[in-house]
Amino acid sequence: MKIDLTETTSSKINQALVSARRAIGTPAIGMVLTLVIVTDEENAYDALKSAGDASREHPSRIIAVIKRVSRSPRSRRDARLDAEVRVGSDAGTGETVVLRLHGELANHAQSVVLPLLLPDAPVVVWWPEGAPEDPAKDPLGALAQRRITDAYSAENPGDELAVRARSYSPGDTDLSWTRITPWRSMLAAALDQQQVEVVSATVEGESENPSCELLAMWLADRLKVPVERTQSGGPGLTAVRMQTRNGVIVLDRPDGSLATLSMQGQPDRAVALKRRDTAELLAEELRRLDPDNTYEATVKFGVDKLGGPAEPKPAEPSPAAAPAAAKKTAAKKAAAK
Repeated sequence: MKIDLTETTSSKINQALVSARRAIGTPAIGMVLTLVIVTDEENAYDALKSAGDASREHPSRIIAVIKRVSRSPRSRRDARLDAEVRVGSDAGTGETVVLRLHGELANHAQSVVLPLLLPDAPVVVWWPEGAPEDPAKDPLGALAQRRITDAYSAENPGDELAVRARSYSPGDTDLSWTRITPWRSMLAAALDQQQVEVVSATVEGESENPSCELLAMWLADRLKVPVERTQSGGPGLTAVRMQTRNGVIVLDRPDGSLATLSMQGQPDRAVALKRRDTAELLAEELRRLDPDNTYEATVKFGVDKLGGPAEPKPAEPSPAAAPAAAKKTAAKKAAAK
């Protein structure tokens, strides 16, 4: 069921939600949280679809905030709120409210969203792209217990990770971090089986992919060893190699779907490690609303502490070859004279 409201108010939107629930025969509210999506028209459809799919695991009231930038100075002074209310099969397993804020109202989105929050329920704010520098100090972010960004959508993901580190507040997280959860689990399980000391590691993946940097920083922070970040053609993360005292542990995923785990003294094993869509990532983040201390330590570790590809060093002559090399050099000097 869909209800369109033009030049409306938060009070009228709440009334429309109650009327819609009664019309479809579900007057009770069974939702566990409020998910606020701050996006634009271009990305609204994909974001709402992902949130709707995630709501099958976490029934929620989804509020999409779309700020409409007016072109003329006169239009920018006019404040107007348009809304679309979706309940039932059109809204997954919860309710969806799409807010379009025009004019000056776009600068006061929190005053519109606040009356629409579910009472006594957690609030999560998600920026699919264009996240503020400090999500916790953003007017909408200040309403939330959990704030989700995505460094992958930034123009320069490496710089975006540095911004996320500087502005981190408890409750912040990033979907680039969520993408490496299966990798972290598999690598931790491999080390539990081997019980060996890791001396160095290499993380390989496509350029401009912040998940590669986060995985490398996680390994460097947890294992206290040098980690090298190298590039590949992708897709995404392609391999992790951990050098140990007993050999190399390799987790290789060349096709973005199936990986191979290789360890010294054991046969190679195929591991399902497919790239997950946004709905799965969002559902994982909604499972926990407490601060992620591991993410905090990782993002604050710093990309600049990672090693890059080492320059090959010229081979030094062996002691036995040194006299011969000296004679050769002297002969060259004599010929030059």
